[in-house]
Amino acid sequence: MAAANVSRLFGLKGYTSTVITACAAGTQGIGEAAEAIRRGAADVVLGGGCEAGICQLGLGGFNVIKALSRSEVPPEKASRPFDANRDGFVPAEGAAILILESLEHALGRGAEILAEVSGYGVSSDAFHAVQPDEDGAGAARAMRWAIEDAGMQPSDIDYINAHGTSTPKNDMVETLAIKTVFGEGAYEVPISSTKSMIGHALGGAGALEAVACIKTIRDGIIHPTINYETADPDCDLDYVPNKARKAQINTVLSNSFGFGGQNACVVFRAFEEN
Repeated sequence: MAAANVSRLFGLKGYTSTVITACAAGTQGIGEAAEAIRRGAADVVLGGGCEAGICQLGLGGFNVIKALSRSEVPPEKASRPFDANRDGFVPAEGAAILILESLEHALGRGAEILAEVSGYGVSSDAFHAVQPDEDGAGAARAMRWAIEDAGMQPSDIDYINAHGTSTPKNDMVETLAIKTVFGEGAYEVPISSTKSMIGHALGGAGALEAVACIKTIRDGIIHPTINYETADPDCDLDYVPNKARKAQINTVLSNSFGFGGQNACVVFRAFEEN
């Protein structure tokens, strides 16, 4: 009903869909919006994600499966993706919506084009209800397919916005998946987790991170992974620890890997008018 309610509110009578793929939903919502435009089903689509899951039932469920951080540290220190002492995610709420358009439509109305959705990939681990496949193959497939869909090579990616939940397994498996796709280049590409600063907004996370990716391209600043204090031998890549970094960023890979092994990745690129 989420998309249906929005369509009624604004009188949007074209393509509509509500993506429900757990923590991958925000990214997949943007990817599906772009696909609708690509195949000619729409000129404009609102795409993104939202979540308001901080309630007794929601937190109780995550607590039972030990997905939440239980660290006895100040709350702002509890989300620490890729750190050796990470012990679970910090729940958040939020929403972000992008207006996606065909290039012809955007130019026709004189829109300021912030970035381009260049590639999109979706895969399934087909492994477990809540745990990621330990070899990272499903996550790697989604990343690879998104990069291929963009007509790029892994070496063309300037920055990775990680799923980076601060759970022990996710961060280890995501690191492994990045190494699988990027090879030795994995050690050269900067990676950071937005969730280190705002927590994990579940179905809204990927959309919020899409905004962060576009801002990275526009502003030339990679936000850090904060609370990174103790190195983990299994997470040995460049996570832009604790301090923002200036860099010219033209292409960004955004990762979202949800419960159920639902993986979605999007490639954003700086727009250049030919």
